[in-house]
Amino acid sequence: MSTIAVIKQNSIMKKLVSTLALSLIVMISFAQAEKTNGTIYVNHPNIEVVKNAVKGYVTQNIELWSSCYADTAKFWISGMDMKKWMTKKENIALLGTDFKFFKDITVKQFGYPDYLVYDQGADKVAQAWWTWTGTSIKTGKKLQIEFVVFSWFNKDGKITQEGTYGDFSKQFAEEGIQF
Repeated sequence: MSTIAVIKQNSIMKKLVSTLALSLIVMISFAQAEKTNGTIYVNHPNIEVVKNAVKGYVTQNIELWSSCYADTAKFWISGMDMKKWMTKKENIALLGTDFKFFKDITVKQFGYPDYLVYDQGADKVAQAWWTWTGTSIKTGKKLQIEFVVFSWFNKDGKITQEGTYGDFSKQFAEEGIQF
């Protein structure tokens, strides 16, 4: 083997070893140890608050529904501008609209709600999955909507903020609601 061939071979070997070493360093730096950031509860008093809010809605018991929320609570639902949240009073009016256009309204839980208490940021939020069903008074057609609600709580166990995610386009169209 010529000297030039040996030098080229050594250079290729050095590049290969350097590339492997660099790859190993990168993989080690991105490997992270498992770490928790709080606790997830399947049974918690604030989960009962969420269930009572749903019960108050379905039974049209505004007192029960309202007792679950702080007076300053804010509400958002899919289809709304993320920058514009409803007040408690505005949300009560919107919920009442459902019963003007639909009958036999039910809200059934699927899965189970989780209550998340984070170590960082002190957030306390319940996430609950539901199926809303109602029959249109105008057309007689049954509508079913699966959705998830995230409810943030204050230290007094009242919901301060609630975000609802689902495809409510058919329901809103029936009710004539545009955000």
